[in-house]
Amino acid sequence: MSAAEGPLVVGVDSSTQSTKVLVVDAATGRVVASGQAPHTVSSGAGRESDPRQWWDALCAALHQCGEAAREAAAVSVAGQQHGLVTLDAQGEPVRPALLWNDVRSAPQARRLVAELGGPKAWAERMGSVPGASFTVTKWAWLAEHEPQAARSVAAVRLPHDYLTERLTGQGTTDRGDASGTGWWASATEAYDEEILARVGLDPALLPRVVRPGEVAGTVRGIHDLPFSKGTLVASGTGDNAAAALGLGLRPGTPVLSLGTSGTVYAVSRHRPADPSGTVAGFADAHGDWLPLACTLNCTLAVDRIAALLGRDREAVESGTTVTLLPFLDGERTPNLPDASGLLHGLRHDTTAGQLLQAAYDGAVHSLLGALDLVLDQDADRTTPLLLIGGGARGTAWQQTVRRLSGRPVQVPQARELVALGAAAQAAGLLTGESPSAVARRWNTADGPVLEAVERDEETLTRISGVLSDAAPLLERGR
Repeated sequence: MSAAEGPLVVGVDSSTQSTKVLVVDAATGRVVASGQAPHTVSSGAGRESDPRQWWDALCAALHQCGEAAREAAAVSVAGQQHGLVTLDAQGEPVRPALLWNDVRSAPQARRLVAELGGPKAWAERMGSVPGASFTVTKWAWLAEHEPQAARSVAAVRLPHDYLTERLTGQGTTDRGDASGTGWWASATEAYDEEILARVGLDPALLPRVVRPGEVAGTVRGIHDLPFSKGTLVASGTGDNAAAALGLGLRPGTPVLSLGTSGTVYAVSRHRPADPSGTVAGFADAHGDWLPLACTLNCTLAVDRIAALLGRDREAVESGTTVTLLPFLDGERTPNLPDASGLLHGLRHDTTAGQLLQAAYDGAVHSLLGALDLVLDQDADRTTPLLLIGGGARGTAWQQTVRRLSGRPVQVPQARELVALGAAAQAAGLLTGESPSAVARRWNTADGPVLEAVERDEETLTRISGVLSDAAPLLERGR
């Protein structure tokens, strides 16, 4: 390994399935070491993980990085959004964390929206209309279904907050991740005490919101970590906000992320407030806004369809008139938390490859339907759509996005953009630059551009029609 040109920084991506760590040269963006360790997620009615797994995975991934991690001058943690982490007075989990894709709190979400003025009032006040993914609805579910556990809680954290606090000993969060809770109001950029009172949550249990560019703390002298004591710790943020930093994203450039969840978002200078609830009006980690739409079912759902068909995930075939809505875990966009998958239009001559292509079409349709709502009205619709996430290098995903969007598609060559965004945030503490400027200096968004093709309006119209006609059935649930 050649000598680094600048100080080393560490970026962490603690996602649903694993923790990834990158040690990066702050001067050049070169990755000098990396590590990864898995998590487990419960199956069945809920989606839960023991937060201590995340810490163990972080330690394991850091040790894989060797001496490079010990030389790092700063670290930042990005994590999966929305998860409810409940800690006792000793800082130990009261129960496993309720993850973003746990939709058991759908009844609580509907009740909270109704009790506090309806969707329009929530959007104007909070920036978002909370669904079952949001942390506030999960807390309401916990208080209702596990009141003894709720009474034992001495601190409430998000996933990235939990890891940052174990590094520093200080309870902190950032505006980007806080904006996905449902109790941080974008209109005031502060915790909303009326909503907290409504769900019976003491604001004293919540972390301090660290400002963009502010140091959250320093690494404590913890023997199981390869960091030097006193290493600077940035605020961290949620995974989507970190990916936006990792791309050096400028306002108006759309991003479509293909992972366990699918997301479409763009940086905006305008505070979003979509009363339909399709777009979540998140803050970004830099001081602007990150309007975002998210689906629960993306790469894992399509891979599951491929496995059921006994096909490789790339073995798609064109020419289908089948519609397959892969809503295997309920859905967030459209808001159908109790839905399951739906297949319509099956014929004798339908092939397995056509069914698989229909699953791709169904997953991408939901994301593209929200794209115009995410972008500002004056955004250039010919700007390439940045395609990122685990599915971005899959040919079937690329071609489906091109065909259904009608836009040019750019696939950044940089991998692990969430961890790179966290690393850029850590680098900014050392250089005084904005993290986005750091990422642009690192050229993280560079990559091939796939030219636009004619938009497949016939398929989009067919899927929209089936979705509309089947809405009563999908709302009835499992």
